[in-house]
Order: sequence, then C-alpha cells, then structure tokens
Amino acid sequence: VQLQASGGGFVQSGGSLRLFCAASGSILSRNTMAWFRQAPGNQREMVAAVTSGGSTNYADFVKGRFIASRDNARNTMYLQMDALEPEDTAVYYCAWRQGWALSSTSYAYWGQGTQVTVSS
Repeated sequence: VQLQASGGGFVQSGGSLRLFCAASGSILSRNTMAWFRQAPGNQREMVAAVTSGGSTNYADFVKGRFIASRDNARNTMYLQMDALEPEDTAVYYCAWRQGWALSSTSYAYWGQGTQVTVSS
C-alpha cells in the first residue's frame, strides 16, 4: 500500500486547512486509516483514525476542531482542521493498516508527511 499525503500549509491561528491522503496498491476492504503528527522535539502522536466502516476515533486535543472522513471508492482519507492553534504545528502523516483498529498506534504503511504551520 502506498500513501500520498497533501494539503498542508501555512495558516494563522483560528484558520482552517484540509489534509488529503490518497491510498493505492493492494487495499483490503476492511482497514483503518489514521492521521498522526510530530512536532520538533516531540514524539509522534495519533490525531484521528477512521475505519473503512466509517467509525472514528479522535485524540482529546482535537475533539470538536478536527473531523476525519473517508471516501472508500476513491481510497482517500481527509482531515478537516478548524480553529487551528500554534500548538497544532507539526508534520502530519497518514497511515494505513489492515482490519478495524481505532485505538491502535501500530500501522504497517505510512505516507511521507505534510507540514502544517500555524502562526499566532
């Protein structure tokens, strides 16, 4: 499975961005895709996960601000990010794994990352 993340950029505090993750290759129908992020000096952390069945899981720090969704026909995952804060500045990665596992942080396939920068 290959993953291509895009949509990052520079935005002022309170602004919005939408990230995209396109998956290709041998994609099993029952799977989970997720967004992770890593800021300089910090460990990578999960932001949101969404199964091919449509269930979602969010980190507490993004609840009410970010929405993860998928278009299974296009094998694409989205992350709508609203009310962005400087603390959201990080490289955002998308990931894919077989099966439904919303709470797992173990993913077999990763995209290259897209930079999100939020100014104060």
